Amino acid sequence: MLNIKIIATGNLKEKYLKDACDEYKKRLGAWAKVEEIELKEERLSDNPTKSQIDLALEKEAKSIFEKISNKTYVIAMCVEGKQLSSEELSDKLSQITLSGYSEIAFIVGSSFGLSDTVKQRADYKLSVSKLTFPHQLLRVILYETTYRSLSILNGTKYHK
Repeated sequence: MLNIKIIATGNLKEKYLKDACDEYKKRLGAWAKVEEIELKEERLSDNPTKSQIDLALEKEAKSIFEKISNKTYVIAMCVEGKQLSSEELSDKLSQITLSGYSEIAFIVGSSFGLSDTVKQRADYKLSVSKLTFPHQLLRVILYETTYRSLSILNGTKYHK
């Protein structure tokens, strides 16, 4: 069975977002073991300098690296990543598993994104849109699109 980790910096606060994630996490359980890991977001002032942001992102990166192994296929969620259709993401997930990976980690950064070291470690960079979304909403989108992709792979009627 495929192991999926959603590693996110920061906590989901709104109940409706938690409920949506929980629903898709439950649905994904038919095809994958899903683990959601919330990491502490570094606190910054209202107007941080670039060096303060970089330092905070590196601290967050250290926490991220503690949650992944060398055998984990890492997908960084970032704006410079590639945008895929649902079918293309389904194909990508299939390719990953056929390459021998049994664990995939999707990394969602804080409001300042991900450090360059996390992006460099990533095996793939994925973007869901050119639009900007709150990081908490991105988690719901990520859960849904992962569920849709695995539904395509498994031939269900969810994707039309």
